[in-house]
Amino acid sequence: MTTNTITLNNTVHMPALGLGVFQTAPQETSAAVAEALRVGYRHVDTAAAYGNERQVGDGIAASGVAREEVFIESKVWISDYGYDSTLHAFDKSAAKLGVEQIDLFILHQPLPSRFDLTLDAYRALEQLLADGKVRAIGVSNFMVDDLTRLLEETTVVPAVNQIEVHPYFQQPELQRLHAQHGILTQAWSPLGGITSYGGAARSTFDDPTLTEIASAHGKTVAQVMLAWHLQQGRSVIPKSVKAARIAENFDVVDIELTPSQLAAIDALDTGVRGGPEPSGITLENYGMPIPEA
Repeated sequence: MTTNTITLNNTVHMPALGLGVFQTAPQETSAAVAEALRVGYRHVDTAAAYGNERQVGDGIAASGVAREEVFIESKVWISDYGYDSTLHAFDKSAAKLGVEQIDLFILHQPLPSRFDLTLDAYRALEQLLADGKVRAIGVSNFMVDDLTRLLEETTVVPAVNQIEVHPYFQQPELQRLHAQHGILTQAWSPLGGITSYGGAARSTFDDPTLTEIASAHGKTVAQVMLAWHLQQGRSVIPKSVKAARIAENFDVVDIELTPSQLAAIDALDTGVRGGPEPSGITLENYGMPIPEA
């Protein structure tokens, strides 16, 4: 197995494994990004709502890695939905990142309570794609009904839907819909860290099935989970600010899980979401201004 590139549905090549920076403090972000690029990562995932796009850009600049070698992914927050607002959201993100073109630009949430704004926002992404300002477009946290409606009412099939996927929450129905339309499943919280928030009783890192498989391969549980995702064709964006962990997460090239091991991990699905219910994300509860560049 390798952690090379995935070809998106518009023929753009994207590194399958990237560094995530969700909840990474701005003051730690640039160093984490620079370290990841030193290790060999060539994909960084951020978002306007994370408040660290500028530091992602700083980290890329400080790394010495050429801009064209780094795949940059960012997201539009719900407060900037609507056609003109989303066009401006690109301008804000690009300026903070210090780039003229963003490789993958996606909508952060479906916003079912104002899906008209969601559709207008996606149409703005389509325009950005047509204008060459982005290389690919997509969505995040869209459920089956959200994605079905989007496909019915817009022109460009999303290249990616970034959703919560880990051994304890796998969303198989949604993943099947992705496969039917050539949409890449990109896993956030791919290691199931979300399951540990709030003191949950179960942690993927202590799961006996995963620890047994990790022991058999002489690898860590985290590395096994990443290999599981990658062997099944998903993109993953594990986050860390620790140099050792950043390197560990990247060192999964030589792991080849057996069919029975893959099936054993598949069987761990609880169907219990760790993150917020996408339908509960509303402008009233989660709206916040995204600062200008």
